[in-house]
Amino acid sequence: MLLAIDAGNTNIVFAVYDGDKQRAQWRAVTNAQRTSDEYAVWLNQLLSLEGLSFTDLSAAIIATVVPAVLFDLRALCRTYLKCEPLIVGDPAVDLGMKVNTDAPQSVGADRLCNTVAAHERYKGAVIVVDFGTATNFDIVAENGDFDGSLIAPGANLSIEALHQAAALLPRVAIRRAPNVIGRNTVAAMQSGVYWGYVGLIDGLIARIKAEYAKPMTVVATGGLSHLFRPDIPAIEHIDPDLTIRGLMLIHARNAKPA
Repeated sequence: MLLAIDAGNTNIVFAVYDGDKQRAQWRAVTNAQRTSDEYAVWLNQLLSLEGLSFTDLSAAIIATVVPAVLFDLRALCRTYLKCEPLIVGDPAVDLGMKVNTDAPQSVGADRLCNTVAAHERYKGAVIVVDFGTATNFDIVAENGDFDGSLIAPGANLSIEALHQAAALLPRVAIRRAPNVIGRNTVAAMQSGVYWGYVGLIDGLIARIKAEYAKPMTVVATGGLSHLFRPDIPAIEHIDPDLTIRGLMLIHARNAKPA
């Protein structure tokens, strides 16, 4: 079985695949101080709940946008899975696509995984809206190439910045504000961030489609995608496992024949 690891700025997702079927998935807070042994203790307990153990895992693949965690994630695979993990972004790893940007090496590994999975699942050109620490809009060409992107601050990052920068503004949770006009500070902040992001996402999708000048399917992924979708009709699909599925597909493409 395959252990797929997606290490983002906020969370790390671990998933076990048996062929192309996901067997289990778990999430942990990203912490660059966590050692490979600490990962192993945590993961071993979760594997056991699914009737699995490290001996069931024979391969691994890692995508990370946090370089500081790579050393210990790689050590986890070497020590406890007895395998050398594939690393998305390594020149030796075949993605099966081109990255049509000025600096292909600077495109985040998670976005490459999203591109691979989106092309496999949806026909034609695709806009992937990834609600993470940043809100990314990635363009997947009809042939599967990564064809450019937009990056905006994530909703949680924006509301935290308000709290940090303004002495009288509290820390509040992101939620759908029932009214646009807030009657108190908390309601005003929640409305500004929620409806502000609805407008941002709706507007950018429209501008991308106008500039790309081709039919495009819009797919959302990431933690806040379910929250925003009801007020953004342009989002056609929610695909929470897009990144981790992309990891599985990339590994399958690069697996050596037995």
